[in-house]
Amino acid sequence: QVQLVESGGGLVQPGGSLRLSCAASGFAFSMYTMSWYRQAPGKERELVARVTTAGDSTNYVDSVKGRFTISRDNSKNTVYLQMNSLKPEDTAVYYCNAQRSMIFSPFWGQGTQVTVSS
Repeated sequence: QVQLVESGGGLVQPGGSLRLSCAASGFAFSMYTMSWYRQAPGKERELVARVTTAGDSTNYVDSVKGRFTISRDNSKNTVYLQMNSLKPEDTAVYYCNAQRSMIFSPFWGQGTQVTVSS
């Protein structure tokens, strides 16, 4: 069974840091582009960060550039999102996504809550 399990979310103060992890199983992880999305209440889901299969290229939404870092460890079937200098507007449920091709539907995790608040 395909599984993507996020962890590492929680409550942090503005300026703080969190590292999210997404543990994958049940598919060929190293063949999939991995991404982090987030969705805040009342807002559309947005792509936050993406990393290529070998981890050699990354992309970020402008609002997190310089603060967030996506990485992956194919030997552990895990993708990470290091989040620094967190802002209240980063508050959202963060979802792990695996996409191999537009031919197929992507895999999604259940999400992990990140709350940035004083």
